[in-house]
Parts: sequence; C-alpha cells; structure tokens
Amino acid sequence: MPALPEILIHIPRNPAIAIGVPVGLGFATGFLTRNSKYGPQSIWYKSLQKPSGNPPNWSFGVVWPTLYVCMGWSSHLMVKALERTPPGFGRDRAHLALGLYWGQLALNKAWSAISFGTGNLGLALIDIVSLTGAVGYLIHVLQDVEPTASYFLAPYIAWLSYATYLNGSLWWNNFGKHQFANLRKKAD
Repeated sequence: MPALPEILIHIPRNPAIAIGVPVGLGFATGFLTRNSKYGPQSIWYKSLQKPSGNPPNWSFGVVWPTLYVCMGWSSHLMVKALERTPPGFGRDRAHLALGLYWGQLALNKAWSAISFGTGNLGLALIDIVSLTGAVGYLIHVLQDVEPTASYFLAPYIAWLSYATYLNGSLWWNNFGKHQFANLRKKAD
C-alpha cells in the first residue's frame, strides 16, 4: 500500500486541527456554493420537485457542522491508533483508514461542487453513492483499528444514507423519470 503523504498524517495529530479542517472546508464550501447558479438559494434549486421527507434548509446548517466535528475527531483517533500500532497488518489497516478518511472528505467536498456548482444531480448521485460506500468501508476498517473512531462516524453514514435518498429522489423527480420515459419510447 502506498504511504500517505506525511502531512495527511500530521494534520489530525492535533485535535483542534483535526476538527478544524473538515469544519473549515465545510463552511468554505457552503460559502462558495450558497449563492451559486445551482445553490440552495437559487431559483433553479427552489424550483426542483423535492422528495417527501425533504428537511428544511436550516437543518443542514445544524447537521453538517456536527458531522464535521465527529469526522475530525474520528481522524484524530485514527492517527492516535496509527502511532501506537507496531509495524505489520495493524499499521497497514491504520494507514488504510486514514487514506479512506481523506478520500471520503474529498468525495464529500466534490458533492457540493458537483451538485451546487454544476446542477448535475445525476453525477452528484454517483458521487454520494461512492461517498457512502467509502464511509461504510472506512467504518468496517476502523473496527480493526480503532472502534471508537467508527462510532463517531455512525451519525455520518446515517445522514449520508438519508442524503443519498434525497439526491436520488431529486434526480428522479426532476430528470430521471423523464429520461427513462424517453428511453422507453425510443425502445418501443
């Protein structure tokens, strides 16, 4: 397994930085996409047919910062586990967990850019399904490395599952069923 760049191991060593990175990236992404052409405040987004169970917009400002704090703390626990694990299988698993952490964080940030930056809900759906799978695998790996870190990610994967439903429903209600109907007409 290729080694992680040292900076990706160093960042979560300090709990304040470990938490600050996902929280800061979350606020930056929200700030950059909030008033974009396809952002949550846009006419385009407001015109979309929302699925049942769609939460009020204010709830995202409560849920995501909380999840980012849990995510950051989990990364700190991963580094602590890495530092106390002797070389061998356990250390490789700890490196894998950290690599998955950074990968899922990139997928998380990509979702906002895709969804609110381009309005491509189909591509955003592919991203969030990949993100949910990556976090599920990360939780699985953490069971061997640092189970406590996985517990901090449980609310995150629960929310991602719900967010995947929302994204999928937004895509289907506004684009997917029409594309599917057109494909059926062409096939007939």
